[in-house]
Amino acid sequence: MKSAKADTNHLELHNFSRDAFHRGRFWLVQPTQSGHRAGMDAMMLAAAVPARFSGRLADFGAGAGAAGLAVASRVRGAQVVLIENAPEMLDCAERTLADAGNAEVAGRVSILDADVSLTGAARNTAGLEDNSFDHVVMNPPFNAANDRATPDTLKRAAHVGHDGLLESWIRSAAAVVRPRGGIVIIVRPEALPDLLSAMSGRFGGAEIMPIHPRDDKAAIRIIVRAVRGSRAALKLSPPLFLHEHGSDRFCAKADAINNGLVSLFGD
Repeated sequence: MKSAKADTNHLELHNFSRDAFHRGRFWLVQPTQSGHRAGMDAMMLAAAVPARFSGRLADFGAGAGAAGLAVASRVRGAQVVLIENAPEMLDCAERTLADAGNAEVAGRVSILDADVSLTGAARNTAGLEDNSFDHVVMNPPFNAANDRATPDTLKRAAHVGHDGLLESWIRSAAAVVRPRGGIVIIVRPEALPDLLSAMSGRFGGAEIMPIHPRDDKAAIRIIVRAVRGSRAALKLSPPLFLHEHGSDRFCAKADAINNGLVSLFGD
């Protein structure tokens, strides 16, 4: 495990921004010149974890820690491990945990430098032991190589998926989550068939929620949560419309989700 060492309040943040989430209940140190910057996707992902959850939760490909810290901010029973292997984002995660604004949540959050696509003994050696978590959340890279092409290597690694990536992340999640443990994942709608295929035989009882920009627009994201080893039937939940009709203003539910005030599925 890595621990935070620096106090970001004394940093010269010309290459970073210090951004408030959940109305200032936690802060994120993010790169300004390269890499991925967290937003609504991470907040929706975190909001899919039930408020009553208690246990150890892994944030796969955590970046600076947005989704994991959002879970810790809202779910007091969660012990969160941010799992990342890009050095630049690990640095941001360490700065984030050291930030004085995160004193309320940092004691329940740690960092693990590991590649979530590892398999077998290598995965266990990296610290991702079998049956060691109660829940996994993940926002895997899901853009195609020619979609939003960028020369930024760090951003490309965070955004662009490759053949087999989704399968490898789900495989690792099934290995590290205890039986009857949970998974939450956010993907584009076109990735849903591959996701359900990867989950087959590993996770069941899937609940699917489409995320639409507005009530007259097609879904742009899909949130799926499921249970390891469950044989329950798949459920299609009512959609979430992010903005009010004809407006760029968040609807009341989306605003509450973005600020960590409610859970996505109402539990």
